[in-house]
This record gives sequence, C-alpha cells and structure tokens, in this order.
Amino acid sequence: MTGADVRDLNPGDGLISTPSVPRAPTWSPSMPRSIAGDAARERSWAQTVADWPELVENFREGLLVCGPDDVLWHVSPLAGQLLPEAVVGGTLTGFAGMAPDATHAEFLHHGRRLRARRVRLTAGRSCWYVEDVSESADRADALVAERARSAFLAVAGEKLGNPLHPDRAAAAVVRLAVPTLADVAVLVLAPRSGRARWWRAQRTDDETPNVDRGVLSAAELPPAVVEGLHDATPHPVDWLAEQAVEAGWLPGLSASDVGARLVPLPGRDEPVGVLLLARAASRWYGEQDGELIGAFAARAGAALTTARLYRDQAEVADTLQASLLPVEPPETAGVQWGTAYRPAPGGLRIGGDFYGSHRLPDGGSLFFLGDVSGKGVEAAVFTGQLRQCLHALHRIEHQPARLLRLLNDALLETTLAHGQGRFATMVLGVVRPHRDGGLTLTLAGGGHLPPLVLRSSGEVEQLPLNGMLIGVVPDPRVGQVSTRLAPGETCLLYSDGVTEARGGRRGDEQLGTDRLTQALTNCHRMPAPALAERVEQITSDWLAQGDHDDIAVLALRATGAGPRPHRHLHAVPTPAEVSQEGTAAP
Repeated sequence: MTGADVRDLNPGDGLISTPSVPRAPTWSPSMPRSIAGDAARERSWAQTVADWPELVENFREGLLVCGPDDVLWHVSPLAGQLLPEAVVGGTLTGFAGMAPDATHAEFLHHGRRLRARRVRLTAGRSCWYVEDVSESADRADALVAERARSAFLAVAGEKLGNPLHPDRAAAAVVRLAVPTLADVAVLVLAPRSGRARWWRAQRTDDETPNVDRGVLSAAELPPAVVEGLHDATPHPVDWLAEQAVEAGWLPGLSASDVGARLVPLPGRDEPVGVLLLARAASRWYGEQDGELIGAFAARAGAALTTARLYRDQAEVADTLQASLLPVEPPETAGVQWGTAYRPAPGGLRIGGDFYGSHRLPDGGSLFFLGDVSGKGVEAAVFTGQLRQCLHALHRIEHQPARLLRLLNDALLETTLAHGQGRFATMVLGVVRPHRDGGLTLTLAGGGHLPPLVLRSSGEVEQLPLNGMLIGVVPDPRVGQVSTRLAPGETCLLYSDGVTEARGGRRGDEQLGTDRLTQALTNCHRMPAPALAERVEQITSDWLAQGDHDDIAVLALRATGAGPRPHRHLHAVPTPAEVSQEGTAAP
C-alpha cells in the first residue's frame, strides 16, 4: 500500500469525504505562496504517509483495500481479526453481502454481527470498512424486545380491566396469551363444589385464536395442576407436557415436541386458578419469558379475582333487591287488587315507595301504601325496616289509627338508635267484605296524599284524610276516615311520584291531583290492575321520558257478590256413598 492509495482517505474517524462535501483547501493559487510554507507542507505529508500503518491500526473499523479486480491489497490488523479468512492477494468471495457490486453489508461471522460499507477509490480501486456491531445490535434487539413485552403487558392490562364477568375474564386471559406466550393456553379455575372449569385458546393461521371451554371434576385434574392450585411458584417440570397431552388439552402436539409452563394465578388468599402454556420446542421458554409470564399471570389473577368479587357482590345485591321489592297483595274475598311500581332511575330497581297487604283473622285485609324520605338503597333499606315493623305490629293491633301510632313509635325508636333522620308518609287501611258484594274501608293517614274513590257514577271522589308524618315526633296526629265501596267501585292509593311528576309543555309543570282526577273520570268500569296501569301510563306520558321519582299505585276494587257456594245436603247420600253402604250392609 502506498501513499497514493490513502490520499483520499480521512483517517481517524472512519468516515470518507465525498465530492458533495467541499473541503476547505489548504492552498490555492490565489493564496500567497512562500517557499518555506511549501516545504513545511511536504514534510508534514511525508510524515503522515510514514505514520499511516499506525494510524490505520487505531481505526475502530477494520480496513480492506481492494484493487480493480477485487483482489485484496491491504488488510488492517482489526480487519484480519474480524475476517480471518481475508488475506492479501485473496478475494472477498464467500463473505455474505460483500459482493463486488455491493456497497453495504451486515452479516454474522464467527458469532459476531459485522457491518461493512464500501467506498470507491480512484483507478477502480475500493475500500471496505468492517465494524463489529454485536454489542450495539444486541442492545438494540434487547430494547425492541423490552418494548414489545411492555406493549403486550399494557394491552393485557387494558383488556383484562374491562370484563367484570368471570367467564368473559377467563376467555380474555387465554385469548391474550396466544400467540405471544404460547401456541396453546389453558386456564383452569380453582374447583368449586368439586368441579373445575377450564378455558383453552389455540393458535390458528389467522390472528384470532380458537377458544373453547369445558368442565372437569376435581378428581380428573392432572397432578401438576392440583399442585399449582396450592403453590405460588411456577412449575417448570418436564412431565407437565405429558399430563397436559393426556388430559386432551394440547391437540395436535406431542409431549416430546412441546415445551410447557404452568403458572398459578394469584388470588386473594390462594390461587384463583392456574394457566398452562405450551408451544413448540423450537421456542423454548427462557428466563425473560418466565418474567413476562409472571407479569401476565399477576394481571390475569387480579382480573379474575375482581370479576369473581363483582359477581359475588352482584348476587348479594340481587338477593337484597328481591327482598326489598314490593310484593303483590294476597287474595282477599270480594277484593280485586291492582298494583304498579316504577322506582326512580338508578343502578338498582328499588326505591322508597312501598305497598302491601296482610290478611286478618276475620276475613278482612290490612293494606297500606307509603313513601319514605330519600331515594336509592338507603331509602329501600328504611322501607324494609318499616315493612318488618308493620308485619309484626299488625298481629297485635288491627285498628288503623292505633296501628299507625304504634308504627310511629317503633320507627322513632329505630331512627333515634341509628342516628337516622328519616320519616315516612303512609295510608293504612282495613278492608272487610259484605254479603252484598260491597266493601267497608277504614283508613288512617300519616301525612300521605288522600286516596281517590272511583264511584259507580263515573265521578272521582277524594277522601278527606290527613295526618302527620310517621317517625318524626311522638304521638302524632293521625287522621282516620271510613267509606263504603259498592260493587264495581274502586279505591286508589298513590305516591307523590304520580302527582309531582313534572312535564307538560315546558317540562316543569306538575301533573297534580286535579289532572289525575280528571284523567280517571269515567274509568270506574276498569278492573283494578288496568286502572293501576293506566295511572302509571298517565304519569309516563306526562313525564315524556323525563326523570321521575318513585311511582307506586295500589287499587282495590269491590268485585261484588261471587257465585253462591255449593250447598251439600248431607241428608241425601251420593251414589258412591250409596254403593259403599250397600256393599257394607249385609
């Protein structure tokens, strides 16, 4: 190698100057010349040429200089270390990517990742710069892999946070695990009542895995799964794949060609389940895979635990809700009941309005309709307390006014004991049928809206019933009134959710008692259930899809005298009795 070969090179940093990048000339004809300066520059260049081999050795890239026929003229020491097969006088044939017409190449050689670039020189010569980029490539690969793992966990956390149903959460767990973590993923939940439910996702040609599920008895679970349900550490056991294949969870895979991992999914006190992951042995699970599986299992366990807890709370809420809803009045002779109930919009279908009825020993019935202060769950719970008190007190007192005062004392004691400031309004009455088909009503009022009576003439009569709130002060004033319903007449009890419903042209006008009375005029022939439904429909039409309070309606209609009961004449025996007597008698 001569000085002419390296005259265009830029030693030191591995870069080469190009014609597109002008370089400031060290001398030009326009510049003043001096004989001493020319001599100094020539001495400097001669020293540079002499030092060139030492300079090349300090390059961070290996240097290969080729002649016009691609024969190697020069191989730097570093290039010789990176490409031991490259020798002066030889060629670059056999080095991947370093073809005569190539300008860049990156390839693996003796376990190292090499990156080469070619620079054309004068007279058909060329120079290859070869660099070992193994460490930087490994760091780049590790960074890409870490970003991929972080992105996977972020997506898993987002998708597992949505389902609040245990079945949907379980399906999401196995669906997310394929194909990033496994070709086949099986989730086995902790057995309940001796049965274990499992979900499986299997990799397919498209991006959506197939998901199926099943149930096994706890005795049929593979031993490794049973151990995993009682252990918080992964099980990298070799025989796990065999057990999974025997259980039929790995279709199309053989135990000898598959790698499997079993990881418990953490729960509140013990694993909520185990996740079995399997994939071809060519993708064996490494240390980083174990860390990723552990992080995914933590998220899956939290999602399943949350879904189970939400399901348990929902079941408790449904049970409480069912116990707090009003129940239909029991059948009473001579009375036709009609009810309507619509709680205020909210998360639960319960509210503060209530109604009900209890049979009395004398053939009559105790009936009531009321409203407690507040809305939602707290109001519904107070309603339950009130109904329980009334259920107990009606066994010792049947007279409506006295019973309402006893109820007032009981509620006042309860609210003071619990520090509550709740109260109630109520109409409580006793109905007794008559032989002519009519009904006698005795009603007591505790601050509630007075009932309406639909007479047989078509008119609507408002009973003069008033009184004070229940559960506010001791010994309240309780109004009482009695009336009689002829056959076909109806008494209607309703809550303030009906009369205070806001609607109309401007949307803020109350329905009011007068409009309700006008709407019910000439509706006396309607059966009690239809009448209660009509009141609800009138209110809904007035609201016009607007918000509303709790709505409760209770109607009782005098059905009239029923068919005469069958009279059995004991003096005239039936044919069967005659036959028996004839057989028994000698």
